[in-house]
Amino acid sequence: MRASPRIDGLDTLRALAVTLVVLHHYVLFVSGGPTFGWVGEIGWVGVDLFFALSGYLIGNQILKALRSPGGLSLRRFYARRLLRTLPNFYAVLALYALWPAFREGMNGTPAPMLPLWQYLSFTQNIGLEPGTAFSHAWSLCIEEQFYMLLPACALLGYALRRRRAGLTWAWAAFGVAFAGGMAMRAGLWLHGQADANWLHFYYKYIYYSSLCRYDELLAGVALALLRHGHGALWARLMGMGKWLLAGGVLACALALRWFLADHYGFWPTVFGFPLLALGCSLLILAALAPDSPLHRIRVPGASQLALWSYALYLVHKQVGILVGQRMGEAGYGSEHGLTIAAALAASLLAGWLLYRLVETPFMRLRERYVPGNGAAPRFAAAAR
Repeated sequence: MRASPRIDGLDTLRALAVTLVVLHHYVLFVSGGPTFGWVGEIGWVGVDLFFALSGYLIGNQILKALRSPGGLSLRRFYARRLLRTLPNFYAVLALYALWPAFREGMNGTPAPMLPLWQYLSFTQNIGLEPGTAFSHAWSLCIEEQFYMLLPACALLGYALRRRRAGLTWAWAAFGVAFAGGMAMRAGLWLHGQADANWLHFYYKYIYYSSLCRYDELLAGVALALLRHGHGALWARLMGMGKWLLAGGVLACALALRWFLADHYGFWPTVFGFPLLALGCSLLILAALAPDSPLHRIRVPGASQLALWSYALYLVHKQVGILVGQRMGEAGYGSEHGLTIAAALAASLLAGWLLYRLVETPFMRLRERYVPGNGAAPRFAAAAR
């Protein structure tokens, strides 16, 4: 498999994102207590960091292909995307569907499965009932829906031909999309106040909703547009790494403090996610800027954890639940150090195995048969 160039700063952010999610899910589904303090409580933001990273990386690939001699090939883009996501996802989905013991929850009974077509079509997150099997795949559903639409939007924008006019329309579309997401969350929040089970409503119709949770994905794509559409500004930003890092940390800290103080309140719900998107975007810029400590410092183990992050994300939750139950039967509570260590180690091992046995072979196939997103230049095709 052809090795792609890796950036240590982005690997650090990806490793941080999956670590936060794993710790958060341990608190939610295994211990049910303050096992990791505020870090475990706020660890859900790892998903938002994943969104921002994915938006930048995929957006960068699309815009780079659009500017290549052959242009963007939708066939190649979708083939590469599906070869990246489907094998791991289907392998884990098979465990949930075919092995009821794998679906055991905290109470020892299997979590109910949704109709299989909802998983296969990546529509599971729409009106998702909390507590169903493989529920944490809601974020993958939003990503897949987003990336089914993004190339068509990019092609439409690129067809404007007049570069500056195209950029103006693109930034206007970003502004409308951000405002639309905030309006959607505000309307749903106000509507949900009449619901007797407010928390259930919040997760089902706001937190898991595609139209309410694309802020960070959109911000990541905006970074890609900034890079390819405003080269001079991008170059200046790449010389401000330390300031970008400080700004990213500050914006994320403000957003997290807001959510910790009033997680389900109106103002954090409407404006907290855009603030978090800003913080994640600044951190990504800092990871790319050569003079930033985030770019220069290589964290031991971060690159390996980043490679396994997708596989680890898919399997960690249920592996942690099962290990926690077995350790409890052996007399070790969910907040005992041995239980925590066993659950985290087993999750890491399961993620590595999925990466090695399923993801790696398909990534090799992808690099062999679909090495890029660009179409073959017309003159090259005519020569053949």
